[in-house]
Amino acid sequence: MKFKAITLAMGVAVCATVAQAASINMNLSGGNPGGLWSLLGAGMDRAVKADDADAVITYQATGGGFANLALLAANRTDMGLVHDAEVKLALNGQEPFKAPVTNLKAIGYMYNWAPMHFFLKQSVAEQYNIDSLDDIAASGAPLTIGINRSGNITSDVALFMLAQAGLTEEKLKANGGSFVRAGANEQGDLMQDGRIEMATNGIFIRHSSFRAIDENTDVVLLDVPQSVIDATNEAFGTSSFTIPGGSYSKQPNDVQTMALGAMVVATDAMSDEMAAKLAGGFLKNIDEIRNVHKAMNALSPELMVSQKVLPFHPGAAAVYREAGLIE
Repeated sequence: MKFKAITLAMGVAVCATVAQAASINMNLSGGNPGGLWSLLGAGMDRAVKADDADAVITYQATGGGFANLALLAANRTDMGLVHDAEVKLALNGQEPFKAPVTNLKAIGYMYNWAPMHFFLKQSVAEQYNIDSLDDIAASGAPLTIGINRSGNITSDVALFMLAQAGLTEEKLKANGGSFVRAGANEQGDLMQDGRIEMATNGIFIRHSSFRAIDENTDVVLLDVPQSVIDATNEAFGTSSFTIPGGSYSKQPNDVQTMALGAMVVATDAMSDEMAAKLAGGFLKNIDEIRNVHKAMNALSPELMVSQKVLPFHPGAAAVYREAGLIE
């Protein structure tokens, strides 16, 4: 369905569903101040204000998705930005959660294009004949591998993918290597200084941290076996993704991997009317969210409803259904 048609449908849907609703006045728990999630919060605020000047979405900086899910579980925030993989862990009661979180409801998917990258120094790749993630374990290479800090979902995903490819921490240690915990920008510095040979993370293609690695160090982007991608998607509720050839200086061919996505999540304590008003505002005024950063250009109504990890809030689902986006 074309967006113009969806917009027309929304005119009916929003009027029918939320005409009696009070103005939105909600908190949105996000991530670091100044990051993409804070920009998304500002875009969402503008989207709901476009229909109601009294509407307010107040962004609150937090430690990120895991922290936001804990706040939602305790009904201490109205909404949170979270990764799909974090939601899957919360629903299953897996670490860091002590029990399943049962009160979560989705409002809308914001993006699904934060692919996992595995950069290896070219000299090491050539020395040990490593082209793919599953070559590392058998190569015997004593690699120092950067993974994100504990509490960041990309570290969990990276460890899982490496283990699926045969490289457990025990195997890596037996080969004389180790994992090094470091954030996105820190990994670039560590690689440039020779303190790690491999960097891993799940962020947008050509994110500044990835550009620094590509521009300052001779690296190759490793292929990921399809079996690893499939297992990761099954475990984390993520989706397959292609990093187009030429995205990085020594990456002539497409690289298949998986990608993390982010969504707005509320709880079952939110009224149907408020959930509908949020979803309607996001859909009708989607350009307010798209325009916060060039990374959000691909946001579409279809993408907003494409997540499969968490049921939509009934109020949001009603709006999407009336817009012809879901059945």
